[in-house]
Amino acid sequence: MPPTSSNRRVGLIAGWGRLPITIADTLRASGHEVQCLGIKWHCEEDIIPHVDHFQWLNAAHLGTAIRYFQRRGVTRATMAGKFHKVDLYRPWVLLRYVPDLTCLRTFYPHFIGSGGDRKDDTLLGTLCEAFGRRGINFLPATDFAPELLVNAGPVAGGAPSPAQSTDIQFGWEIAKQMGGLDIGQSICVKDRAVIAVEAIEGTDAAIRRAGELCRQGGFTVIKVAKPNQDMRFDVPTVGIQTLETMAAAGGRVLAIEAGRTILLDSEDFCRFAQSKGIKVVAIASSQAAAKAA
Repeated sequence: MPPTSSNRRVGLIAGWGRLPITIADTLRASGHEVQCLGIKWHCEEDIIPHVDHFQWLNAAHLGTAIRYFQRRGVTRATMAGKFHKVDLYRPWVLLRYVPDLTCLRTFYPHFIGSGGDRKDDTLLGTLCEAFGRRGINFLPATDFAPELLVNAGPVAGGAPSPAQSTDIQFGWEIAKQMGGLDIGQSICVKDRAVIAVEAIEGTDAAIRRAGELCRQGGFTVIKVAKPNQDMRFDVPTVGIQTLETMAAAGGRVLAIEAGRTILLDSEDFCRFAQSKGIKVVAIASSQAAAKAA
């Protein structure tokens, strides 16, 4: 059903990667007007022709973001793309991300006071609450593009071997426990040994580290959603870049969670996986739990 005039405008906070462009294209194809804030040093300029209105945003200017959406008549918004949290630990962070007053008031307990933490879910939940108090409600990007969520079954390259399946089963629950602790969502496994664990650096960096530590290659990458995944943000996402990193590092199997992982450019993704001899399989969490029982 096409959107009505009252809900046609949707706000988009765009971070790094191709996902924001994909979401913008999907929104416009379904009749929405996309009012986009692109995070400086993260968002790609290529997104500008894909949206109806665009403005650059310093990630620490929360008040600016709220006022932008209010001026543009936005009451529903979504976020897509990665924010490189490691930037917050650079020596020059305060020179690049000078917070405005709204940001200071909202995040003071997490960055200056002692009453909060800096977990992804905590910070992003606090962000959504701040917008919500001003009448701007954040929705999952997959509400607008449910077709991006991967279905269960083999995705590319055929079924994993028995040894590879054992590594997937071994690593799945470990990855889930990591996600529950809000550490990361990906691990790299070889012969039922954890080679590398994703934390603040992101999936690609964890895969590269696995390649450095496992020179013989042939390891499996397992990427899952958190046990209580908030689909408004930080949804597991894979694309051709994930495969490029795996191919360079020596990874041979990618296991992802069906129904809770975004797959970008699926046709090109599958062709690239085939060309590099990488097997990709999507597993339902209930299926993985049944095998572990």
